[in-house]
Amino acid sequence: MTAEPLSRVRKSILPQPGDTWVKIAKRELPDLSEDEALAKLQSWNLHVFMRAFMRMGDASNPLLPSDIIFVEPPMAQG
Repeated sequence: MTAEPLSRVRKSILPQPGDTWVKIAKRELPDLSEDEALAKLQSWNLHVFMRAFMRMGDASNPLLPSDIIFVEPPMAQG
């Protein structure tokens, strides 16, 4: 069996110390309004966002240094 090479990898980052959703949105999506950038990031990263949502009442930062945060939408299959 032959493995096919990846043609392109979806752009992602690891959070920097002290990062929040808002800080990442401003840094990675500067051309969008804060609300729009935040909504896009959270929808592209439900694997992280929903984990924080499930810990209701916990005020700590929901982003971990090992979280993979996608900063572009899923790629179309083609």
